[in-house]
Amino acid sequence: MTDERRSTADEVAGSETEPGGDPEPSEPSDVPDAEVGAAGRADERCDFCGLPVPTEPVATTHEGDEFRCCSQACMDALSRAGFDAGAGAGHRRIRPGVAALDQSLPQGFPRNAFVLLAGEAGSRDRAVHAELVWRALQRGEPVVVVSFQEPPGSIVQQFLTLEWNVLPYLESGQLHIVDCFTYRLSDRDRMFDRMDDWNQHLYDAATDATTTTRDPSDLGEVRNKLDNALEAREMVGEGLVLIDSLTELGTLVQPVQAYDFVKDLRADVCKGRFVPVFAGATIAGGREEFPHDLGYVTDGIVEMRLNEEIIPDTLIKQARIRKLNGVLVIPEWHAYEYTSGLGMVTFDPEEEQAKSRQRRREAADADGPPAHPDGTDAEHRNGETPAPVGPEARPPERPKPGAEAPENDR
Repeated sequence: MTDERRSTADEVAGSETEPGGDPEPSEPSDVPDAEVGAAGRADERCDFCGLPVPTEPVATTHEGDEFRCCSQACMDALSRAGFDAGAGAGHRRIRPGVAALDQSLPQGFPRNAFVLLAGEAGSRDRAVHAELVWRALQRGEPVVVVSFQEPPGSIVQQFLTLEWNVLPYLESGQLHIVDCFTYRLSDRDRMFDRMDDWNQHLYDAATDATTTTRDPSDLGEVRNKLDNALEAREMVGEGLVLIDSLTELGTLVQPVQAYDFVKDLRADVCKGRFVPVFAGATIAGGREEFPHDLGYVTDGIVEMRLNEEIIPDTLIKQARIRKLNGVLVIPEWHAYEYTSGLGMVTFDPEEEQAKSRQRRREAADADGPPAHPDGTDAEHRNGETPAPVGPEARPPERPKPGAEAPENDR
């Protein structure tokens, strides 16, 4: 540092310091100067869209209340919404309501996303499908299910097995089914005749809420039936569409047709209507084939697998979000299981195993006093003859978690 620069620095330091005292501490600021806009309020947000206001806000007064928006477009939209503050904020993101997904999405889920639900056989992926639908119904939103793998009665039964009663939603029209399965039945009347009273009741309840496609390989017909269902429920900016199996769809048409169907659906429903689409796919070895090669097309990918490395001889179900455009994603694996009424419950397998071992130790201690260090038990030391030890007298071993039962116990 040159003498001239050093003297200048000393003058500046001296001007900020009281004679004979320490320099006064500056007032701390939590907001950088660059973030303070022309309005002087860096934390101000638009009353319509909820986003930060980077410039001078557009303000108006309605019935004595002041409203401030980030732009004239938001102010006009707020006026059309009857000056309902925050009316536009809820249309962008939602919370799926599924435990593993919510834990991975701290900022919520974008409404204009096409998400692939890729699950291994045995991962209870259909229960995940059912919970996504059920949570949307509980939010008061309409749902359309496109089923390629199950008839309408079986779809209803999946919900009832989890103690989620969808019968009122079918009756009101809030839940609708596009049936792409029963075309396989050559004699539908015969199927109905063989049903018991309960299954007939389920099919009757779903009849008015079902649209049946005559030929699902005609994807134009499937698109038209789906579009009609969306129009009838005015699904724009709300609701959810579930396709149970793109894997089954891929067996009905050529790959090029399947790709075009997914792209058209994403453009029309997700981007055009702001209605999210969840599409199931079963992982069965062909990871480079349709629909598992749709990573570049879909907005999000949720993976479900069975992990046998955490606890020996036990398959632990795990789920994670590999990607989701537009929001923060924590791509961690979450172990889960399903419980009737509650839905997905996440847990720590190693912690649960430790708790289980502790319970077994406590139960063993409660059964009787431990053996003496010399190898004799309490009865033998008191002069009593111990019980015989052998294959016939040995108490049955407690099965390890996940272990198969012995052959003679089956």
